[in-house]
Amino acid sequence: MLEKGPIVEEVWIYGQPDEPSPQEISEAERLLGEFENHDVKEGAFIPAYKGIAERTKDSSIKFLLQMMISDEEKHHAVIHAMVSRLKGSLTCTQPKDALPSLREAGGESKELLKLTADFIEHEKQGIKETKKLMKASKGYFRGLFPLFIPDHDPRFGEACCGA
Repeated sequence: MLEKGPIVEEVWIYGQPDEPSPQEISEAERLLGEFENHDVKEGAFIPAYKGIAERTKDSSIKFLLQMMISDEEKHHAVIHAMVSRLKGSLTCTQPKDALPSLREAGGESKELLKLTADFIEHEKQGIKETKKLMKASKGYFRGLFPLFIPDHDPRFGEACCGA
């Protein structure tokens, strides 16, 4: 660590420490930073959700929170594996918890990509149908359904289920 100069506190003995300019940071390093930031921020929600789920007496809220916790834990694990993979690529190591490479899947990767594309198409059709059904069921069960698919859910577009 550089020491501060004796005359002016803001002056460094050897000048300002070198910080990489945005052009010197690779796309992989930027992506790694974004994933790590995302992982930390979202990871903080899981204990909060668990705390509310433990305290609530409302079975609907408990159910909803348990679904959210499960989803966030899976999402957290995927992001963590992606971060490990990126770190491994940047440091030429193979972390044990890293996301496996599709190269390891061999010929199955093409089949997986096709299946994934088909699934995404199926989901898009399901989203269209869900939008219609959510509008029709808006008042059911004291408005419980929109809690599961809120108006602002990006998978269903802007104001998908509103009036």
